[in-house]
Amino acid sequence: MPTLAEAALFGILGSLTFAMKAAMAALPNIEPSSLMVMLFAATFGRKALYPIYVYVLLELLVYGPHLWAVCYLYIWLVPAAGAWLLRRETHPLAWALLSGGFGLVFGLLCAPVDVVVGGWGYAAGRWVSGIPFDLLHGAGNFVIALTLFPPLRRLLGRLYQGLRDGGGRWG
Repeated sequence: MPTLAEAALFGILGSLTFAMKAAMAALPNIEPSSLMVMLFAATFGRKALYPIYVYVLLELLVYGPHLWAVCYLYIWLVPAAGAWLLRRETHPLAWALLSGGFGLVFGLLCAPVDVVVGGWGYAAGRWVSGIPFDLLHGAGNFVIALTLFPPLRRLLGRLYQGLRDGGGRWG
């Protein structure tokens, strides 16, 4: 269970993730959500689920229930698990590959919901038609993680350590 200070931080971070994605909505499948999920998992471990699902809840509240919403209930666990496994990794390329790879397989990871809804043909058709967007998603994730993961990880780590130390200096 998070402390009160952690709950506040996780709420802010989940909301920030939602706001950043909304701000970048004009760019097809170019978004910071994957980066943020990886940062949460690498920094907070198991407690990363709190800001991740604040983000998911905001998506559901604003955009309503749709098929993609079912995917969002499980899909963000994939980059979170990958980031947790890589949490000791310091090379930016490893994080970029994880994030880019997640973007490339995003549509495929949504296919189980499509299979349940419309069968194998429907799922295959949706996945294949979405490949151009998955390519953009992968490329965008790769570049965003390569450039922003290292400095944001340091910043979030210092913020979280300061919070855990009793809210002293965070710089």
